[in-house]
Amino acid sequence: MYAVLAGGVGAARFLRGLTAAVAPGEVVAVVNVGDDLTLHGLRICPDLDSITYWLGGVVHPEQQWGRADERHVVAGELRRFGHEGWFTLGDRDLATHLHRTARLREGAPLSAVTDEIRRAFGVEVRLLPVTDDRVETRIRTRDGRDLHFQEYWVRERAEPEVTEVVLAGGADAEPAPGVVEAILDADAVLIAPSNPVVSIDPILRIPGVREAVHQTAAPVVGVSPVIGGRVVRGMAHRLLPAVGAQVSAAGVAAHYGGLLDGWVVDTRDGDAVAEVAATGVRCLATDTLMDDVEIAAALARSCLSLAAEVSP
Repeated sequence: MYAVLAGGVGAARFLRGLTAAVAPGEVVAVVNVGDDLTLHGLRICPDLDSITYWLGGVVHPEQQWGRADERHVVAGELRRFGHEGWFTLGDRDLATHLHRTARLREGAPLSAVTDEIRRAFGVEVRLLPVTDDRVETRIRTRDGRDLHFQEYWVRERAEPEVTEVVLAGGADAEPAPGVVEAILDADAVLIAPSNPVVSIDPILRIPGVREAVHQTAAPVVGVSPVIGGRVVRGMAHRLLPAVGAQVSAAGVAAHYGGLLDGWVVDTRDGDAVAEVAATGVRCLATDTLMDDVEIAAALARSCLSLAAEVSP
């Protein structure tokens, strides 16, 4: 069984490749929920939904998030009533949020609802929110604001200078059922090429999760989200310096501080191989730009091969 720490589009694309390399039923994704939010009374889980839509084959092909063949009639009507439109929900997407919110109000935990949703979309990969408790990634800015991550990322377009990133509620949260067990019992733990600060860190900050990654007998192999010295997608380059990390393949490896046995970088960052290896982490350079499922599958196989090499 393979446990993948996952968040966002980078993780979704990697998981699609991994499921082309191994049986989907052998994969468990532990997914970030720090960027979840409540809007219009609905509970929205962007990372869980993006991964579900990708693996379910219904993701919007150009956006790479949200639903394909989407319409925005409801969003237009909400604007009629004066609601802000900075976070737009599509009509098909709304059905997911309506179901999730109704089930949560009935008392079902997020992990159970997530399992219902992934099964409804025919997703064989087991998806586990890292916690059933509500946590929020908060962005503190130089101008004194304390923003929900989505406010910073979507509404503010990541323009304010960041001074601190905080996971509100994280210290009191508990791992969702199965999370720690998936990591401890895995044949390999893989860290997807997700945003290190707001996708992977919120997973590791849930008490017991980082400890499980340290304690597992499985090799831990990560994939750099940086290609050619630049972040491929999103605006992680605005956040990495705020947590004291360099925007480089080697810098992200160092940010994961002692968790890694292996690290995969893109061939364009081949100069990082020796730097990472000097820290005692086995490093491999290959094509990590997952433009199609074949490249993603080849990347996944490279990760598994590296995991086998570094396995005790």
